[in-house]
Amino acid sequence: MGRIIPIKTDFSSILQRSDSLNFRIPIGTLWEFEHFRQGKLIDQWKQGNVTTDEGLNAFLDIMFHGSTQIATWYMTVFELDYTPLVTNTYAVPGYTECIAYTLATRPEFVEAAASGKVLTNTANKASFTFNATKTIYGASLVGGGTDPTVKANTAGGGTLFASSKFGTSKNVVNTDVLLVTCTITLADV
Repeated sequence: MGRIIPIKTDFSSILQRSDSLNFRIPIGTLWEFEHFRQGKLIDQWKQGNVTTDEGLNAFLDIMFHGSTQIATWYMTVFELDYTPLVTNTYAVPGYTECIAYTLATRPEFVEAAASGKVLTNTANKASFTFNATKTIYGASLVGGGTDPTVKANTAGGGTLFASSKFGTSKNVVNTDVLLVTCTITLADV
């Protein structure tokens, strides 16, 4: 005859809640480049970037801590095969800025008002007309300090907001034009 064996199972659970909220505001830049030679478009590409700690701290201080706004930002291009880091600064950008273009100063980043969590210079792209043969590896967005208009200036307390290294270096020659668009976004990219 069969025997009945009593089986008992106990289940328990613990509900644990977090004492902090986990959310983030994504901030980043999307870069677009157009390379022209003798008036003809020979290459164009898009890519992301590194937003520096210095740039993010400036953003927070200006928006929430009452620091002085950086009224004008400038675009740069660099000629050193260097991968930007979040720890790079205006004083120590890690790259060598290219100065072999026809403008006397760095081109301004002339942006339109923000819309849809995006701010961009699409309507007024930074233009670099080169006056020498160079290999260009990337671009950056800088501002503030005592004189951010001066090519290759790393003195005077400016801010390096973001840098973008090209996926592939670009060889430019005299009269080549590189148009640079930088889109700053608070939306996921």
